[in-house]
Amino acid sequence: MPVTLKDIARRLNISVTTVSRALHGYEDVAEETRQKVLALAEELGYRPHILAQRLQKGRTDTIGFIIPTFGPRFSDPFFSELLAGIGNEAARHDYDLLVSTCPPDTVEEVNAYEQFVMGRRVDGLLITRTRVYDQRIAYLLEKEFPFVAFGRSKVEGDFCYVDVDSEEGIRLVTRHLIEMGHRRIAMILPPSELMFSVYRRIGFQKALEKNGLEFDEELVEEGDLTERGGYEAALRLLDKPHPPTAIVACNDLMAVGAIGAAQEHRLKVGRDIAITGFDDVPLAEHTVPPLTTVRQPVYEIGRRICQMLIYILEGKPLPQRQVILKPKLVIRESSNFHL
Repeated sequence: MPVTLKDIARRLNISVTTVSRALHGYEDVAEETRQKVLALAEELGYRPHILAQRLQKGRTDTIGFIIPTFGPRFSDPFFSELLAGIGNEAARHDYDLLVSTCPPDTVEEVNAYEQFVMGRRVDGLLITRTRVYDQRIAYLLEKEFPFVAFGRSKVEGDFCYVDVDSEEGIRLVTRHLIEMGHRRIAMILPPSELMFSVYRRIGFQKALEKNGLEFDEELVEEGDLTERGGYEAALRLLDKPHPPTAIVACNDLMAVGAIGAAQEHRLKVGRDIAITGFDDVPLAEHTVPPLTTVRQPVYEIGRRICQMLIYILEGKPLPQRQVILKPKLVIRESSNFHL
């Protein structure tokens, strides 16, 4: 049987209230009494009843994270890195993390957010893969429910976020390919409703125009951020009458899929065609050949958005409410050759 406050009170012949206040460090308990309570609690192996404490505080000490995916893709290295950062930071502050998955932009997703918010299952929420007009953000703003986003949105209202300068990241990798002699450069974009898809398309167009190259819609395909999506988009590009000599994929998983498509076309990546990604997940340096990519610190972003949310929940001031991080180009063998 677990040891309770009543057990300690009975042994010391004091009230349960005194035991509780001694364990919580209240100054109105005599030091001698406090030490006796602490010593006996240690001897008996007392552990506080977390649920009871949370009910008393009117809080759950739990952070919610609903992953927008059409399947339980915990094997996706992007989400694995993000979850690791969120989970470690939550644990450091003694918060639990409630994780769920839900198809994006569906009735199921709306219901999931309503259950988390109206059911008070969590104290606050973290959002990722933000959309241009994001119903999740609009709903949480309307309900005045605490949240922090990884990404920006055009939804009206002020909210806290951390994001990476996607426009700059794509500009860096496109300029690198141009410097390597490429002139027919294709792009595999994420779904157009995602906010970072907008920024990455803009960065690609600006980089081409700045270097005197025309933006060609024929060389732009859309993928679903999966390896399969990248593979299928790359096949469409490589089957064109005048295929590209370089492909900019907007995440590493789609780049891996594009490498598979190039190999199916008997092209040697890093010699016949250049392929690049975005994220720099651990997988990127172990592809064949190792993948040139744009590094965004996914683990650190997960840790940071979680810390920001905890600060909001605990009423602490935030040094910055909106943070945009600079990406870094990481050049590897998949593109490091002159055409």
